[in-house]
Amino acid sequence: MKTADIAVTGLGLVTPAGVGVQTTWDGLLSGRSLAATDEQLAGLPVDFSCRVPDFDPTARLGRRLSWRIDRFIQMGLVAAREAVTDAGWDPAAWDGARVAVVLGNGSGGNDHAHRDYELLNRGRYKSISPLCITRAVSNMLAGELSADLQALGPSLVTSTACASGGTAIGVARGLLASSMCDIVITGGSESVCRPMAAAGFGQMGALSTRVHDPAGACRPFDADRDGFVLGEGAGVLVLERLADARARNAPVRALVAGYGASADGYHFSSPDPEGQGVVRAIHAALADAALSASDIDHINAHGTSTQLNDVSEARALCSVFGTPPPVTANKSVLGHSIGGAGAIEAAVTVLSLHHQTIPPIANLDRLDPEIDLDVVTKAPRSHRLRAALSNSIGFGGQNAVLAFRAP
Repeated sequence: MKTADIAVTGLGLVTPAGVGVQTTWDGLLSGRSLAATDEQLAGLPVDFSCRVPDFDPTARLGRRLSWRIDRFIQMGLVAAREAVTDAGWDPAAWDGARVAVVLGNGSGGNDHAHRDYELLNRGRYKSISPLCITRAVSNMLAGELSADLQALGPSLVTSTACASGGTAIGVARGLLASSMCDIVITGGSESVCRPMAAAGFGQMGALSTRVHDPAGACRPFDADRDGFVLGEGAGVLVLERLADARARNAPVRALVAGYGASADGYHFSSPDPEGQGVVRAIHAALADAALSASDIDHINAHGTSTQLNDVSEARALCSVFGTPPPVTANKSVLGHSIGGAGAIEAAVTVLSLHHQTIPPIANLDRLDPEIDLDVVTKAPRSHRLRAALSNSIGFGGQNAVLAFRAP
């Protein structure tokens, strides 16, 4: 069994486009940003974000469970349940000891932590919930999903900043290849649309300040870009060995063909200007997948809409491919969900392979003259897609690249 023979059999998504895979796909095909003024960020210099609309965890998970867990876990659990159902599995019937959970998250539970900080600052120490810690720590994303789905194999959370979701899928693939499990529920989830995150990223100069036009704020690779837009969401994939999926006549959405990871070793927040860390991660993913650069028909870029990142990533792509294949960047529509972004974008890459369609980048009106890419903009593009890459790049110079093949 080659490590490339790892199948994606299920997908689940919760994004600012809505709940569910089809809803997110339709939102991306529209090519319109979902950023809007956010009342929870009122009074801050950047007061807009990309939130999941009308997300009612009580209706989806029940009052008792939704009350116990933070928003990032709620979204992850809803996406995981969709993915497991999509894969044709019933957790009551599987051998839970052979099911692993590997998920990415960058910052833990921001919603309840924000409320508890406010209580503490007002001197209301005794009003802080005894669930304060379990709602906040990142590992509970995997812990709660393991309990809910009776997935009793390895259970862990990866945290590589904005690369967390991509890293999780790469680690999950490795667990299957090593026969430590037979099924992995993998992906990532994050909810960062809170004042502390908005203030912190804003002080770094990472956020767009286009408060007069939130929907036009995130514009990857555009000459007038000025930063990203905070987002939230979850993306979950069910992975199995291809032979196992075929034996049970499961749907095979795509193959996770390769994974590459690297560190820039350059700066704690700024990317290597020439993108050499990303170059190494792409080469590693291609080698792992036994693919050449000419086999790649599409790249789902990290594309944050920041000045440095977009140029660095574009240089990396040109270094590897010469003339890179068509590129998109989902953050233009969905915002940047940090630890969830790589997982959401990996799921979208699978959908692009399935539909043989590349969703457009929103707001790309004038390509930066420093960027020499074939960007998909204005409308979806039908394209023959045999294999595609999904890039994730995190603070600390942490890079994760996933190579997917059409089944």
